[in-house]
Amino acid sequence: MSLAVDVWLNAPLPESASRARELRAAGVDGVFTFEGAHDVFAPLTLAAAAEPGLDVMTNVAMAFPRSPIHLAHAAWDLQLLSQGRFRLGLGSQIRAHIEKRYGSVWSEPVERMRDTVLAVQAILRSWQTGERLEHRGPFWQHTLMPPQFVPGPNPHGAPPVLVGALGPRMTEMAAQVADGLLVMPFNTERHFRERTLAAIDKGRAGSDRPFEIIVEAIVAMGDTDQELETARRAVRNLLAFYGSTPSYLPVLEVEGWADLQPELNLLSKQNRWREMAGLIDDSMVDALTVSGSPARCAAQIRQRFGDNASRVCCYFPGYQVTDAAIADLVAAAHG
Repeated sequence: MSLAVDVWLNAPLPESASRARELRAAGVDGVFTFEGAHDVFAPLTLAAAAEPGLDVMTNVAMAFPRSPIHLAHAAWDLQLLSQGRFRLGLGSQIRAHIEKRYGSVWSEPVERMRDTVLAVQAILRSWQTGERLEHRGPFWQHTLMPPQFVPGPNPHGAPPVLVGALGPRMTEMAAQVADGLLVMPFNTERHFRERTLAAIDKGRAGSDRPFEIIVEAIVAMGDTDQELETARRAVRNLLAFYGSTPSYLPVLEVEGWADLQPELNLLSKQNRWREMAGLIDDSMVDALTVSGSPARCAAQIRQRFGDNASRVCCYFPGYQVTDAAIADLVAAAHG
């Protein structure tokens, strides 16, 4: 089974277009951005304009600090610019970041995300079909859309709205109302098969509408022993950061590592990051990442997710990977 491969568009903003061309030349199917130190939409605008054959996706844009109308406009324009190759991936973040970093409101995250997805879909549908906008939800109400504010219809159709999720309630909700699921990268094959797929099945019970599953993989990749050791050392830092967050406790629980989470959390509050990484042993790296040569990483991705997912988003956190290695990974993943 062939898997489409997306890669993080990790470049300074002025270089986003040229980096998109380089990644396309390496064979990648798409690029994604996440909401870090820079805007999540701007690099995709440059990438989509430079490489119309490249899929582009937010993975993810924070939903709660934004109005659905803002999300809909950004998604509509990127769908137009990319010639129908844009996916709007939405995420919830955690309470501390939403309230203290974004200065926004956090409450009932699953129901708030449900309402946001339905509101964005209602706006997009109104633009595409011309039907009256009439969304009245518990958090968002959108009932006014004068003709001068309607951009549509989009010749490429309305863009799909996906949700990034890990917990069973958010995953089940995404399966009920979204167009697809972005499976969070801090995951293991066991958690994915026992928890994630069960929640998807529950949410989609009785439904035959299209639904896309996109997995995200933390990749520790190298062609030589030295390269591989450098990559595995780098991903330990990210795994320790993720593991310190209470939201990711269910993954640790499934693997019998639940006691590690409060220990990592305490060390994070003391800024003892080096010690945190030291608690991530080889068995954890093996379970939480795909690791090895490009061909071996592709084989692991296909084994863990290939019978359920349509594409994989690959992260190479904290170490350098060559475009030649990316090309090898993509070719192997394509089968």
